[in-house]
Amino acid sequence: MDGMQAYQRALAGKPDLVVMDIRMPRMDGFTACRLLAANSDTREIPVIFLSSLSDLDKRLEGLGAGAVDYVIKPFEPAEVVARIQVHLRRARPVRTDVEVELGGTSDGPLVQAAIDYLLSHLHDPPTLDDLAKLLGTNEKRLSRAFRKNIGKSPFEYLRERRLKLAARLLAETSLAINAISDETGFTSAANFATVFREHFGQTPSEYRRANCKESVKALPDDSESR
Repeated sequence: MDGMQAYQRALAGKPDLVVMDIRMPRMDGFTACRLLAANSDTREIPVIFLSSLSDLDKRLEGLGAGAVDYVIKPFEPAEVVARIQVHLRRARPVRTDVEVELGGTSDGPLVQAAIDYLLSHLHDPPTLDDLAKLLGTNEKRLSRAFRKNIGKSPFEYLRERRLKLAARLLAETSLAINAISDETGFTSAANFATVFREHFGQTPSEYRRANCKESVKALPDDSESR
């Protein structure tokens, strides 16, 4: 919705790549990009601008702010996807915290591929059968591989990662709780609150009050999160 939100989400979620506009409220894309480039935690994340500002000086300013690419509107979706794929291939590989646990097991790559797919589809995860088919295997083998490597089923793992991301967003951003529920793929804010309390022993609001960073507390409050 705005450049400040983009910056906060990138800090909390560590995305593989960011695509954003330039003209946004609160903070424009140039400023958000400069902040990302200056932060050691996010400076290696590729940023692509997608904007109707086509003047040469604006394009140069965007690249000077740290963006790896600048796409002018109107655009062809297929070209944007192709550019994203190129930059993802060239970017530093993003390691998940599970790779260390997988070690050198023969089915480690299968589990890692499943994890990568699940984390990129938080809002619309496939069924276990569909996930297995996407990876060229079956439900039984995939479930067994997860249990062997990380001691959880695929969807127990997905739920845990959703909750960890939600906790980070609560502590490190000013996003409304409803927005965090949507962002992490829960069916409703009520379901999110129930599952979060079962896992952390606190409601999302209680967790935010106990763990919110000072820099986030200084931001304007969102009425949905009160």
